Amino acid sequence: MARNQEHIVLADVDRQALEAVLRSHKTPQSLALRVRIVLKSGEGESVEAIAASLGTSTKSVYKWRNRFIESGLDGLFDLPRSGQPRKLTEKVIKEVLTMTVERIPHESTHWSLRLMAKYAGITVWQVREIWAAANLKPHRIQGFKISNDPEFAEKVIDVVGLYMNPPDNAIILSVDEKTQIQALDRTQPMLQLKPGQVERRTHDYKRNGITSLYAAFNILTGEVIGRVTARHRAKEFIEFMRQVERSTPKDLALHIILDNSSTHKTPEVKEWLAKYPRIILHFTPTSASWLNAVEGWFAQLERRAIYRGVFNSVKELKDEIIRFIKVHNVASAKPFKWIKSAKSIIESVQRAKESAGINGND
Repeated sequence: MARNQEHIVLADVDRQALEAVLRSHKTPQSLALRVRIVLKSGEGESVEAIAASLGTSTKSVYKWRNRFIESGLDGLFDLPRSGQPRKLTEKVIKEVLTMTVERIPHESTHWSLRLMAKYAGITVWQVREIWAAANLKPHRIQGFKISNDPEFAEKVIDVVGLYMNPPDNAIILSVDEKTQIQALDRTQPMLQLKPGQVERRTHDYKRNGITSLYAAFNILTGEVIGRVTARHRAKEFIEFMRQVERSTPKDLALHIILDNSSTHKTPEVKEWLAKYPRIILHFTPTSASWLNAVEGWFAQLERRAIYRGVFNSVKELKDEIIRFIKVHNVASAKPFKWIKSAKSIIESVQRAKESAGINGND
């Protein structure tokens, strides 16, 4: 882990396990300290602040943060010190690697350091060394979705072509809707930021309603046209497209990049589009939202305006979204740059399919 990483992102199950260790009367003080280090890091506290509040060194904080990131809760336990450890022969190493990738322990859905040490008859430290050398991290999992769109290559070439070689006398807009945005308020007031302490908030919250946002991200300028709506049907999509059409110069073609939502393809939508030949739709492949540039702007909106916001009503949430769009367009908007070629994307997806055992026609 990089030394400048701000904090550890703790899953709920990890937080619950750590808190259970703290509650146990049998937990040694040394282990409790390590657990507190991880929990404070999960709350966003800096290394220096954690070291100061717990009376330990920054070196120790880095050590146990890294141990947790590499090995989960198992990494916080002491390694065995007594006795002659079993030597790591080539046969033992191969056995550990084979069990890691081909078998599942009876006690769990995945291997931990202690479980593998038990099954292989070696020490936790030796398991860690074997896994580190092979870059195996059984306690971690990442999500993925491979597009099986039969027109995947054609759509990628089309969309990436707009990003890398935009046509003259045209505006390129990346369009999508961010749905189910929640107006959340915390059950208790925030604990404000101060020297040695990050801003803190309760884990539980109150729901005060939801809203949706349609956004059109201008590839050439980085500016955003937005519309906050109560619902996200074909009707709302047409209303948003009317707003986009009115907001752009009439002598320029409008190339719209968007996903395959059914609300974008209804007869009503097609009938409306037929009246505006300057509007040309370009659909991204299914399961390929990463190809739509507006998704990056949605991430900014979530991180900078919504995630840490406190909203007592849907109106407050709508006002904040509108405010963020205005500020972004004035102070933060910049041209979008796409650097990965269509060919490299297609080849990368094909390799992923082969690795997953998916046929090209699936």
